[in-house]
Amino acid sequence: MRARQLEVFVAVMRAGSITAAARMLNISQPALSQILLHAEDELGFALFTREKGRLHPTPEALELHGEAETLFNGLEGLRRKTADLRLGRAGLVRIATSPPPAMSFLPGVLASYRAAHPDVLLRSHVAPLLALIGMLRAGDAAMALALDDDLPPDIVTERLGTTGFSCLLPAGHALAAADSLSLADLAGVPLISYRNATRPHAELSATARRQGLRFEPMLEIDLSITAVGFVQAGLGVAVVDSLLPWTQFAGLHVRPLRDGPTLPLSLLTVQNRSLSRAEDVMRDHIRAAWHKSDL
Repeated sequence: MRARQLEVFVAVMRAGSITAAARMLNISQPALSQILLHAEDELGFALFTREKGRLHPTPEALELHGEAETLFNGLEGLRRKTADLRLGRAGLVRIATSPPPAMSFLPGVLASYRAAHPDVLLRSHVAPLLALIGMLRAGDAAMALALDDDLPPDIVTERLGTTGFSCLLPAGHALAAADSLSLADLAGVPLISYRNATRPHAELSATARRQGLRFEPMLEIDLSITAVGFVQAGLGVAVVDSLLPWTQFAGLHVRPLRDGPTLPLSLLTVQNRSLSRAEDVMRDHIRAAWHKSDL
């Protein structure tokens, strides 16, 4: 029995008449009758008898009905699933991010995406840039968000926007009286910032050289979030990205770095690797969310 014949058979069994079944399937009565006749021809036995204008299932039809309902329900589930996949309503989205977007931009993106696509499974990873690249290459993440766009050729980078730098000062620090700080203002101050051979360090060092200064952190970090405890402990002033919402942490003064460089916020994917429909919808959602954001 073919899928369309199965559908007609189940509809007639449920509705009890050709007229009601045709209405249920939104087809004409002659078309439904023809499909039913073809099914009976192929099966080699009748499915219904007609008495006084009414249909009555044969013993063979009654025998088939239970399994037919099971198959039909499975077919309906498959149709719903394929429709969901086509529209991005079902599936899995795997996204990895560095800590700044994970703590600022991504939560709102995931919340609004979940509201629109509640059946999609979301899987998030937070890691440094090198780990993000490894996850993308291994297929553990389909896309990533990071503050860099100078990456190996197999990693496709799409710049969404930029963010600047902020200075984190311990409570009571003398420089907290200023509304903003420059690299010159930080001369002679113990600095906490990114280690050498990272994009933020390169940008800060290049800006310092253009201003006739040197950028030499006394305490180097890999992840900007780790600066919080060091600043709270009075170990120095941190120069970190402005994307992460620093004002949520107690015991800190946050001041923008004046005349400082910027960092790109990039959406990363792997070259020549297709996204699922749900992941493609997420990528479009990320783009739209960034353009609407005030970050």
